Amino acid sequence: MRRTLAGVALAVTSMVALSFLIPLALLVRSEARTQAVTAAEQRAAALAPVLTLTADPAELRQAVSALDPGGRLSVHLPGGRSIGSGRAPAALLLRAQQQGESLAQNLPDGGWVYLQPVVLGQRRVAVVEEFVPKDELDRGVTASLSVMALLALGLVLGSVLVADRLAARVVHSSRGLSRAAHALGRGDLESRVEPMGPPELLEAGQAFNAMADRMLELLAVERELVADLSHRMRTPLTALHLATERMGPTPDNARITAAVAHLESELHAVITAARTPLAIGHMGTVPRPAGEGVLCPATEVVRRRGGFWATLAEQQDRRCLVQVTAEEALVDLPEDDLAAVVDALVGNVFRHTDPGTAFAVRLVRAAQVVVLTVEDAGPGIPDPDDALVRGASAASTGLGLDIARRAAAATRGTVEIRRGPMGGAQVSVTFGLASAPPRGGRLNRRRGRARRARA
Repeated sequence: MRRTLAGVALAVTSMVALSFLIPLALLVRSEARTQAVTAAEQRAAALAPVLTLTADPAELRQAVSALDPGGRLSVHLPGGRSIGSGRAPAALLLRAQQQGESLAQNLPDGGWVYLQPVVLGQRRVAVVEEFVPKDELDRGVTASLSVMALLALGLVLGSVLVADRLAARVVHSSRGLSRAAHALGRGDLESRVEPMGPPELLEAGQAFNAMADRMLELLAVERELVADLSHRMRTPLTALHLATERMGPTPDNARITAAVAHLESELHAVITAARTPLAIGHMGTVPRPAGEGVLCPATEVVRRRGGFWATLAEQQDRRCLVQVTAEEALVDLPEDDLAAVVDALVGNVFRHTDPGTAFAVRLVRAAQVVVLTVEDAGPGIPDPDDALVRGASAASTGLGLDIARRAAAATRGTVEIRRGPMGGAQVSVTFGLASAPPRGGRLNRRRGRARRARA
């Protein structure tokens, strides 16, 4: 961009300089020629009175030498006699004598000749000739053109230098704004720019900083709202927990107690995450770079959560199929995030299909990806694209599918919705396959052990 602006400045300045230099050069050359011609006419006119007074060759030669020591002035007397070396063509000289009028003509060698007839009496005509060489016609033109060319060159170079400095400021400001925007897009919410440059870029930098500050404020308000709402849910959850304690030791009571404990743990995790310093986390809208050491075994998580939902499916007479690959499938996600994806997708089946509707949970490992598929035999999803938009679905809030989408995006994966072989909706979540942890590393199993203890 900097070179482009400098090039444009060079082209514009060059055109402006040429538009002034060419007419000015022509004017200088015309003025030099005019001065030389005027001087020649004056010398020829000064010799006319001498011819009217005397025709003596000696006196005329003395007068010619006095007026023009350079030998460019000559006199052509009647009868063919001449004083000085004439250069005028014979035809032009004869025409001047016969017509009695002043004549001028350019010569082939680049010079110029002027003929001034003088009537001597008795119809005799003498002709005064003044020759002006080419050097005399162009005297001072070369020097003037050189000076103008140097001035034009200085103008062009100065303009390019000024344009380059201005372009450098514009480019520096634009690059700073671009770097800050990319950093903000990658999740660096502290990214700011130093407003500088032209007024437009200065205003853009100030607007960018204001936008980033407003984003921080909105995210902070949202996180506080989530934390407050989650905290308010603790009261009815505590009451539910106390109610389960008063129930007798039945199989249903054990499952309800486990579900309440799981819900309490998830609620605590939400409050903790909302109270942490503001940042775009793992489940944010920006994919987190892989290889940060947060790995979990997808097979164990899916098998465990599938077993949990299979128990609930029995209570609603749902046929449940859980198929998990026997191969190791590491995913670059915390276990809680992957479990949240499974719970969100299977929970949608329970919420949006009638009791008795069958469903299946499958986990398949491919070459570079791990695919989690949840399908059911329900009515399906009428508009898959609309369902993937958070808060835009007419049937639900879209939060469950949004959780799956963001988790997949964190591993540079995708979410796809179609109608499955069972006749209902089929949601396929593709996760990027993570490499094995380095020596000394460990999988993220702490929360998993806590979940297994509660379930």
